[in-house]
Amino acid sequence: MSLDNLTHFPRLELIGAPTPLEYLPRLSDHLGREIYIKRDDFTPIALGGNKLRKLEFLVADALREGADTLVTAGAIQSNHVRQTAAVAAKLGLNCVALLENPIATDAANYTTNGNRLLLDLFNTRIEMCDALTQPDQQLAELSTRLEAQGFRPYVIPVGGSNALGALGYVESALEIVQQCEGAVALSSVVVASGSAGTHAGLAVGLEQLMPDVELIGVTVSRSGDLQRPKVTALQHALAGLLDVSVQKPVVLWDEYFAPGYGVPNEAGIEAVSLLARLEGILLDPVYTGKAMAGLIDGVSQNRFKDDGPILFVHTGGAPALFAYHPHV
Repeated sequence: MSLDNLTHFPRLELIGAPTPLEYLPRLSDHLGREIYIKRDDFTPIALGGNKLRKLEFLVADALREGADTLVTAGAIQSNHVRQTAAVAAKLGLNCVALLENPIATDAANYTTNGNRLLLDLFNTRIEMCDALTQPDQQLAELSTRLEAQGFRPYVIPVGGSNALGALGYVESALEIVQQCEGAVALSSVVVASGSAGTHAGLAVGLEQLMPDVELIGVTVSRSGDLQRPKVTALQHALAGLLDVSVQKPVVLWDEYFAPGYGVPNEAGIEAVSLLARLEGILLDPVYTGKAMAGLIDGVSQNRFKDDGPILFVHTGGAPALFAYHPHV
């Protein structure tokens, strides 16, 4: 099965080369399993992260429409907003960000450090809201106000997670296949599942290219019952764009996100510490720490389909470590 239709969609060359896929020898020894990592924390703009893959397609569409302003939303410590703002700065565009404080803290590290500090450096216009209860509607209203002020806005959804943005993780699936070919017979892939675009893109790409591989999304925001419709809807919208079919069910592990989005937990913090200590790799307490906690527990509980190699998709987020100090 091919994904030739992927080339039909305009994209910006923001990344330039495949991100590394590395073996983790010390973690593998520790867990007694062959563990690999896809280093999307190594994407080249603004300290890296997965959102740059989505922005290659989304910002290409914004430029095609003649936009001069990128409009998006997220938490104060949003990795997505940080990367969107950096791309806007690189391209000479304005960036307006609608931010919420999901953990209701006034701690200075959270409200001014980490990703929030970087937004100021990228000259981002910030608008605060009480909560992103209806983000699509709130972004549409903000866009209307900006149009009235003479801007030409382009709305990028929370996490860059629509079908167009999710194309970036179909591209990632292609990279994974090429990097593993003749070298690693992957059994399972683990990724954080939040706004769902990364998960959905990998689901579509891997089903077409590596159908025997098990993809597991570790939820970081909500229960599996609430997350599954988000992933499934994006998965089917993306399959429609690419004119492919999807049959495999969405697999979610939702035991690791409590007490809630953006709130560190003990298992996630332990996973951050373990990867730093064993491999010199930095995870974060919001996304990748919790996803890695799921992988570690999944190995200990024999939850994977077999004993074959596991790939962990590192979606970035290390700037948040500074925002969550001293909790990590």
